[in-house]
Amino acid sequence: MQYNHQEIEKKWQEYWAKNQTFKASNNSDKPKYYVLDMFPYPSGAGLHVGHPLGYIASDIYARYKRHKGFNVLHPQGYDSFGLPAEQYAIQTGQHPAITTETNITTYRRQLDQIGFSFDWSREVRTSSPEYYKWTQWIFIQLFNSWYNKDTDKAEDVSILVEKFEAEGNANINAVCDEDVISFTAEDWKGFSTTKRQEILLQYRLTFLSDTEVNWCPALGTVLANDEMVNGVSERGGHPVVRKKMTQWSMRISAYAQRLLDGLNGIDWPQPLKDIQTNWIGRSQGAMVSFNVDGYDAMIDVFTTRPDTIYGVSFMTLAPEHELVAKITTADQKEAVEAYVKATAKRSERDRMADVKTISGVFTGAYAIHPFSGKQVPIWIGDYVLASYGTGAVMAVPCGDQRDYDFANHFGLEIPNIFEGVDISEEAFADKEKTVIANSDFLNGLSYKKAMKTVIYEMEQRGFGYGKINYRLRDAVFSRQRYWGEPFPVYYKDGMPQMISSEHLPIVLPEVEKYLPTEDGKPPLGNADVWAWDITTNTVFENDKIDNETIFPLELNTMPGWAGSSWYFNRYMDASNNGEFVSKEAVEYWKEVDLYIGGSEHATGHLLYARFWQKFLFDRGFLPVDEFAKKLINQGMILGTSAIIYRVSGTNKYVSKGLKDQYETEELRVDVKLINSSDELDCHGLKSWQPQFENAEFELEDGKYIVGREVEKMSKRWFNVVNPDDICEEYGADSLRLFEMFLGPLEQFKPWKTSGISGVSSFLKKLWKLFYNGETFEVTEGEPTKDNLKTLHKTIKKVEEDIENFSFNTSVSTFMIAVNELTAQKCNNKAILEQLLILISPYAPHITEELWSTLGNSESISTAPFPKFEEKYLVESEKEYPVSFNGKMRFKLNLPLDMSKEEIEEVVMAHERTQQQLQGREPKKVIIVPGKIINIVG
Repeated sequence: MQYNHQEIEKKWQEYWAKNQTFKASNNSDKPKYYVLDMFPYPSGAGLHVGHPLGYIASDIYARYKRHKGFNVLHPQGYDSFGLPAEQYAIQTGQHPAITTETNITTYRRQLDQIGFSFDWSREVRTSSPEYYKWTQWIFIQLFNSWYNKDTDKAEDVSILVEKFEAEGNANINAVCDEDVISFTAEDWKGFSTTKRQEILLQYRLTFLSDTEVNWCPALGTVLANDEMVNGVSERGGHPVVRKKMTQWSMRISAYAQRLLDGLNGIDWPQPLKDIQTNWIGRSQGAMVSFNVDGYDAMIDVFTTRPDTIYGVSFMTLAPEHELVAKITTADQKEAVEAYVKATAKRSERDRMADVKTISGVFTGAYAIHPFSGKQVPIWIGDYVLASYGTGAVMAVPCGDQRDYDFANHFGLEIPNIFEGVDISEEAFADKEKTVIANSDFLNGLSYKKAMKTVIYEMEQRGFGYGKINYRLRDAVFSRQRYWGEPFPVYYKDGMPQMISSEHLPIVLPEVEKYLPTEDGKPPLGNADVWAWDITTNTVFENDKIDNETIFPLELNTMPGWAGSSWYFNRYMDASNNGEFVSKEAVEYWKEVDLYIGGSEHATGHLLYARFWQKFLFDRGFLPVDEFAKKLINQGMILGTSAIIYRVSGTNKYVSKGLKDQYETEELRVDVKLINSSDELDCHGLKSWQPQFENAEFELEDGKYIVGREVEKMSKRWFNVVNPDDICEEYGADSLRLFEMFLGPLEQFKPWKTSGISGVSSFLKKLWKLFYNGETFEVTEGEPTKDNLKTLHKTIKKVEEDIENFSFNTSVSTFMIAVNELTAQKCNNKAILEQLLILISPYAPHITEELWSTLGNSESISTAPFPKFEEKYLVESEKEYPVSFNGKMRFKLNLPLDMSKEEIEEVVMAHERTQQQLQGREPKKVIIVPGKIINIVG
């Protein structure tokens, strides 16, 4: 009987779906194990062969853990809100829900055909009202919370109100806005309702504020830093400018230190931890205040080197700094405004990365040095960011390279405060050796003593204090787009009001246009029914808004990271309509045991998810404050692009070997037009795209040979390989094995379809261990010692490999085992049954089929993992080389437990020995048990 992968794989995929083979229980006597993948965004392109890499790895581990007796939760869902579906809707007029559903159908079909053991009964979709009801609920919890520094956790805002009512805010130690007014209990009681709400907004963990954002006019939305590349939008490549807007923000900065500390307790890749550590950016220093000469204004500066304050010769403000417009003099106004406008077109990332360009403008204003009383000129420069620190720096050109370059470029003063000290960049960074000079109280002090002394003096004189600062900024949580979670917020007297949880979800309304309105409002401004009636607690028509019982709803939607910041908790109890996750479910599953996904999410999803997890833990909704114990970043499968060479200015294309004879341009073409010998189908190219319809080709030896380059697999490079094609030709089991066989999970590795034939041949060899032609031949007899040795060394190696996530070496081990058993002519059921279990996490379809054929009625996934027994690898015999005068003449198998005397007796009696000696007595017999026998004649 031939191995027919198409029939077998279809059969078992239908079996698993019908019997819900991989459905996990929230109530089991088995130990739990939670395996999670970063859930996909369902794009219209579907999956390419690079996408399943992490899924295959997690599926192998999930199946392995089931064999090991664990109750395994291995769910899947879709991150289905986001810009791509909305952009498609704008272009075609088709509702994002329709395209999203179509894309999900494609993804589900592709995922199923690869044979993943997902518990589909727990599927979640972030764009489903049943799901985002609870995202809205979490938003409300954040709004109704503040961060108490004394208890170091989030608490209900009602506790804060009680404190205000009892004692005002003088003794409140909270994470809050910096400009909160001081008030007494009597003041609080006398405030209007609106005033109280304004004050509470300055404490809430989600709040409204005027924020500098990345505004993309073409997309009509704010973009996060990770949604931009080289100053343009990642989606579509549109220009992005900096703009101040009233936005919802999340006070993630309250958790900065806990996010840092938490990294010590989780098993995540160190490079990823380093990325988060640097992004959070903890630094210790001081806050210093400089008065602006002639203005009732003050510039606050955070510095990690307050000991260098006597080296300050100018100040630089970010162009967006709120004081720029106020302090700029009339004669500098035009230059400053032009510079601010130009800077708004550059992203913060571009400005941070550009260390060569020196630009800036003098404001005409001066600050007063707090110690010396000297005037210090105030400049603006785009190397200072409004979102970092205070948006201002005290420039010390003798100690900072950028400050030095700036001062040198504009001819500013560069005072030397280091007397007789090496002031190179390396020496300045050596904080133990730097000696501070040229001040009335710092002469000769080391760095540490100078730091303490300066901070003490500033605190005594009232213009500064020691402070720990974080680079991490509060996260903007508003998006001016349609396809996202609606906020459960309406506005009364201009102040946000939360809709009660029992009335959730607030469902995304239908709109005719997905672009912002003509007057610049977000797309929800196009909705006709988007107001809140507080008497009926329903969404109502806009034209009925009276601001008495019917009020306007929030027009922004939540960002893409909202739904992905807690989905792993929803999987624990996905069908619960009464709460986001039940206490019973979350106490059982607790957290993710193994999470596999890309490192590109380090400062986005993975940071925000840790923030939300810690918040929900603080409020008592979750039992642990880190959501994933172990994380693995899978590498990337790279595509091999095909390159053709166009003679510049013509429609003529020359083969690779001829390109150096011309001035050519490289173009990438669809890899489907290339055969295994790198030959281009010229006729196929002409019909592929109109630009090639009249192409001319110059061939070499009658062939057009393309160039090849290994790079990211992408539609952009036409090097995508569709897993549908691989599953059709070679089978899902071959695809799974091949992706693991390519190399270590964490590494980047190139795809080459021709290489899959090796694993395909392996599966056919495995099949032949059970079938002799059309006959199924498996015996019930006792296995041989060689059979048992092969099996148990395979058990040992595969178990070690899986535990260490070394899946590529397991595939090699399987190939060796099948080759050895084939050579041994092994068709013993006791051996082959155990072998199937070992291979089943990697190749589940063929192993299910053979397992069933062996007479097993239950799925192979229920079988216990084979136990390794050392005794089968212990050698009982040794093959000794028998040498005469150092030359090996024959070999002899002898038991390992024989003594020297016994070995000598057997060897000397052997007929081959007698032939060699020919009656002579040996001078010496050298025996090393277990190693050598040498007879010296």
